[in-house]
Amino acid sequence: MRHALALLLVSALSAAAPPMPRFRWQNFTTADGLPDNKVFSVAVDGERVWAGTDNGLAMYQGGKWKVFRPQDGLAHRAVLYVAVDKKTHDVWIATMGGLSRYSAGRFDTYTQLNSGLSNDVVYGVAVQDDEVWTATAAGASRLNTRTGQWTLYNERNTPMYEIWTYAVSPGKDKVYFAVWGGGVLEYDVKNDRWKDYNDPDGETEIVLFKDQGLIHEITTSVSYVEKDKIVWVATYFGASRYDGRNWRNFLDQDSGLPSNFLNQVKAVDEPGVVLDRQGSGLLRRQELVGVPAVARDRPARDADSRPGGARHATGCSKRAGPPLRIRRRFSGRRHLGGDGQGVEPRGRGEGGVSDVTT
Repeated sequence: MRHALALLLVSALSAAAPPMPRFRWQNFTTADGLPDNKVFSVAVDGERVWAGTDNGLAMYQGGKWKVFRPQDGLAHRAVLYVAVDKKTHDVWIATMGGLSRYSAGRFDTYTQLNSGLSNDVVYGVAVQDDEVWTATAAGASRLNTRTGQWTLYNERNTPMYEIWTYAVSPGKDKVYFAVWGGGVLEYDVKNDRWKDYNDPDGETEIVLFKDQGLIHEITTSVSYVEKDKIVWVATYFGASRYDGRNWRNFLDQDSGLPSNFLNQVKAVDEPGVVLDRQGSGLLRRQELVGVPAVARDRPARDADSRPGGARHATGCSKRAGPPLRIRRRFSGRRHLGGDGQGVEPRGRGEGGVSDVTT
C-alpha cells in the first residue's frame, strides 16, 4: 500500500512539474572566426548577432563572423556589453576604454575627454527611445541622441553613496541601476526623481529580515520587465524580485539556486527569469512564487564540442560547461553568451555565445 501511495505521489508531482526543454548545441570558437573565447555579452538585431568579447566586437551574419577591434574604430578591445537601438539599429558598445556606437558602417567613440561620459570603464549600456544610459565605474550617464546633451549622475545628485554602477535596465517609466555595494537605484522618468533600495540588514552576510527588502547591498545585475512592472536583482548573496510593493528573496537553501553568488539576471518575460551563476550555468525560473521551479541549463561537451567559445544550440541535452547568459529571443531561438574572466572586477567564467532552439 505504501509503495502504491508513493508511486501515486510521484506521478502527481511529475504531472504538475513543467516540462524540461531539450537543447542541441553547436559551438563557435576562435577557430570559427570568433575573436576570443571569452564572451561577455550578446545582442540580437534581426539576422545579426553581436558578441562582445575580451578581444573585440564580433558580428555573426550569413554564417560568418566579422570582427571589429580598436584599429577599426572600437574604443577598446575588451567589450563588456552590447545594446541595439531597435529604431535606428545603431549598436552601442560598452568597453573598458569608453563607449562606442556603430552606425552606418562606422564607429563613433565617447570618452571622458570628448563627451559627458562619467568614466571610460563602461560596464553596461541600454537604449530607451532617444536616451542611451550607461553604467560606469564612476556613476551613471545619460545621452540624449536627439539633442546630444549628456547628463551625469553620481553621489552629488542621487542617493548613490557608492558610484560603482554595474548594470542598467531602462523602461519608459523607470530606469534601474545595480550599484555594487550600494543596492539598487530607481529613476522615475516622469517626475525626475531618484529612489534607492537597500538591504535592511546593511552589509551583513546574515539574512535577518527575509523578504523585507533587497537581499544584499552588493548587486551585480538588474532587469526590469516594464509590462509587468517587475524588477529582478542579482547579488553575491542571492536574488531579489520587486513588484513595486513587495520584495521576494531567493536563497540557495529555499529556492533551488545552486549558489547565492550570482553574476547576471535577465527577466525574459513574466513569469520567466534567467539567472547566471558563475561556474554553474543558467538557471531558468518558470514560476516566481510558491513551490520553486528552477531548471538548470548546463550545456555539456559532446565529441564535436570544444571548450569555451560560442555555442549554437538547436535541441537535446543537459550538459556541463561554462556559464552562459541569455540575452534575447530571436526567431524561436535564444542567444547565450558565456562570461569571460579577468576584465571586470567581478569574476566570470570562460565561455562563449550560444544560439538556442527549444
